Amino acid sequence: HCTNNQFKPGNSGKLSVPFLLMILALGIAFSSCRSTRKTIKEPIKEEGAEYLFAKLKESELKFEWFSAKFSLDMVIDKKKNSFRGQIRMRKDSAIWVSFSPALGIEMARLLITNDSIKFINRINKTYFVGDYYYVNQFLGTNVDYDVLQSILLGNDLTYYEDGKFRVSYDSKEYHLVTAGRSKLKKYVQTRDDAERVYIQNIYLNPETFKITKMKIKELTKESRKLDAFYDDFQKVNEQLFPQHLMFEITADNPILVDVIYNKINLDSEQAFPFKISSKYDRIR
Repeated sequence: HCTNNQFKPGNSGKLSVPFLLMILALGIAFSSCRSTRKTIKEPIKEEGAEYLFAKLKESELKFEWFSAKFSLDMVIDKKKNSFRGQIRMRKDSAIWVSFSPALGIEMARLLITNDSIKFINRINKTYFVGDYYYVNQFLGTNVDYDVLQSILLGNDLTYYEDGKFRVSYDSKEYHLVTAGRSKLKKYVQTRDDAERVYIQNIYLNPETFKITKMKIKELTKESRKLDAFYDDFQKVNEQLFPQHLMFEITADNPILVDVIYNKINLDSEQAFPFKISSKYDRIR
């Protein structure tokens, strides 16, 4: 007997382990094309942070459905594991991931939604059903669905304040900085949402305005940090998308994740199959 959830993404769901770790190993950083200092300076001098932030939003990946295959190397406490798999996503609703070792037989499956996380480990015949509190406690992090979705796609945070950015530049990139970015009040659902405040650094390619690097640090005494790097941008449905991502999280359990996407598809409706066998043991 199985619990069969042919999940149709809405506003609820759950999370998991290899990708759970990969997913929570997020942070942002990268470089871009060299332009002259004059080319970089003029838009900032004339328009300021509002101009750059608007260009950032214009250049972000626009999608309703997303799917891709990936290869992934993950290092946790100096121990490396490699996986291949598939990722499917519905915007603001669900992230579904299937993990396979080199031989191609599925070893784990993950389903993440706005308020929950589900994970199946087919090797150990175990499963996890919980929320972000348990995952963040386990990994020593403090993220939510919006942070995970944005970092996995190279987009900016969607439901967070955007009116407090300062702008600077170097010889390569535009730089947006904010020292106190919190979730918009109308999207706050839990105490964690209300208390989550980030120091955020965003680096932009001066020609495409795509994010090449992002750094997120929590305003807590633990000083947990998440960095993400994006490169190898390719056209997908006339939109630029980074096929190579690297995530690094500095927390109780340091994590480094290197991801390469391929066979990327936008806006084809996806299924999110998720079955938990009655023979599997629940991880408490």
